[in-house]
Amino acid sequence: MLENYFPILVFVLVGLAAGVLFIVLGLLLGPNRPGAVKQDSFECGFEAFENARMKFDVRYYLVAILFILFDLEVAFMVPWAVVFKELGAYGFWSMMVFLVILVIGFVYEWKKGALEWE
Repeated sequence: MLENYFPILVFVLVGLAAGVLFIVLGLLLGPNRPGAVKQDSFECGFEAFENARMKFDVRYYLVAILFILFDLEVAFMVPWAVVFKELGAYGFWSMMVFLVILVIGFVYEWKKGALEWE
């Protein structure tokens, strides 16, 4: 019974070996020019360790939420596309309703200026 799982084991081992190989090659062959600016922590457009009460731009988080929203759209569309022929007309029109709602939301955020970055 274990011989049925041997190809999976080989696949996992080859994947791990390739991953380790590429990381090691990148460390050995890639440029290494550390500097004070490169070693500094950076997140969300402001210093990581400053006053907790300082004001910051929330547009960064808005863009992140919008990315997650449209990423979930793809997560719904890929399985739908795989079984598209088996779903028939009901599956097609269900996805069209989903896409129309999504496009309405996209147009709304576009008109509100959520996609503008100054």
